[in-house]
Amino acid sequence: MATPEQQAIELKNQGNKAFAAHDWPTAIDFYTKAIELYDKEPTFWSNRAQAYLKTEAYGYAIRDATKAIELKPDFVKAYYRRATAYAAILKPKDALRDFKQCVKLDPNNKDAKLKLVECEKIVRQLAFFAAIEVGDEPSAADGLDLDSMVVEPSYDGVRLEKEMTQEFIDDMMERFKNGKTIHKKYAYQIIIAVKKLVYDEPTLVEVDIPDDVQLTVCGDTHGQYFDLMELFRLNGKPSDKHWYLFNGDFVDRGSWSTEIALVLYANKWLRPNCFFINRGNHETDDMNKVYGFEGECKAKYNERTFKLFSESFSALPLATLIGKKYLVLHGGLFSDDNVTLDDIRKLDRHKQRQPGQSGLMMEMLWTDPQAEPGRGPSKRGVGLQFGPDVTKRFCEKNGLEAVIRSHEVRMEGYEEEHDGKCITVFSAPKYCDMTENKGAYINIGPDYKLRFAQFDAVPHPNIRPMAYAQSSIMSALM
Repeated sequence: MATPEQQAIELKNQGNKAFAAHDWPTAIDFYTKAIELYDKEPTFWSNRAQAYLKTEAYGYAIRDATKAIELKPDFVKAYYRRATAYAAILKPKDALRDFKQCVKLDPNNKDAKLKLVECEKIVRQLAFFAAIEVGDEPSAADGLDLDSMVVEPSYDGVRLEKEMTQEFIDDMMERFKNGKTIHKKYAYQIIIAVKKLVYDEPTLVEVDIPDDVQLTVCGDTHGQYFDLMELFRLNGKPSDKHWYLFNGDFVDRGSWSTEIALVLYANKWLRPNCFFINRGNHETDDMNKVYGFEGECKAKYNERTFKLFSESFSALPLATLIGKKYLVLHGGLFSDDNVTLDDIRKLDRHKQRQPGQSGLMMEMLWTDPQAEPGRGPSKRGVGLQFGPDVTKRFCEKNGLEAVIRSHEVRMEGYEEEHDGKCITVFSAPKYCDMTENKGAYINIGPDYKLRFAQFDAVPHPNIRPMAYAQSSIMSALM
């Protein structure tokens, strides 16, 4: 008869196999069962911390790595994993402390030394930015004379005049497939036009679906351009009769974020009343600086392009109400049961601009559901988690059938939780080329029934995720 410790080791080994197969949730389940049988082995906690890193549950990763360190104070891997989790939630000072400990314990660890140097650089940069921080900066559009900007005769794409056309969008999508960019003048035109459109929209956009229209709700696409093209191939491109709502996190991580952002924006410009975009937690400056979008903009266009996108992101609506039945927002629900749809309507997103560490905007962009009733600390280390009772009360109070959100990988591409009242949809299959998940989207017709569709990832050019990230610290997450 095997001892609990021996049984736990076997469960850990099964967790390692699931981890090697990129099935992070199953790996977490096995590691959890191992810990339940025998909680004195530090590798069980450290391995689960690594699996949590892969699922972006950075708060849980910090907790587990800390437990591993308590059990084994010289456990270099646990310090490294905790440091990586701190870096992921933009706490570089905490990451710096742990990387220093890694190097102290293992002076020959070249990777930890490199991460330590990068972390020190990030901390210095943050201190510099804090020291020079001023009030409202002038817009990146100031002094930009688009009328006098010349598109060279050698430019081989469709020309864009004063208004967006379907011909331009179709040509642009093909250019992007072939590894080309559009002229920077056209990028400027698109971003500036869409910033004005979305700025004038309410914080809570309210949409009714006409009798002859289908609305598709998409979750995170995270710069996975070729998978977005597959979604359009399977489900149909945006049109006057086929509306789309993209629920945030269309940039960062994947290395075709500018392509996705420009395609979505061009469609918004062409059909402003048929195409909708919610802001996600990655349409924010601090995330873009770490997770690749800023670097990609500079590599493919220039710094001004990033600054224009940044201004447009802070103008995006935070939620969409579909037929008074479904609230669609990127993260989830709130720390206070008294929050209503009217509170979202009244939220002045133009004054706040960036979500910060607390408040309604942060919660709308960052929170996650949990199976247990009530509310709990965030597995991400940012925001909170809310249970089925919280969702039920919110829906009843606001006359909703369900909340539709994104923000988290689901292995099947979507999941109905909280008695069907909390629905997650995620549209980036084989996320970051690592996770063996499907992508999904939701079609909603005039009957307001939800029809789920799944799709698989397609091949893409050999450019790795996070290729444009400024720091290789984040490569530890890949």
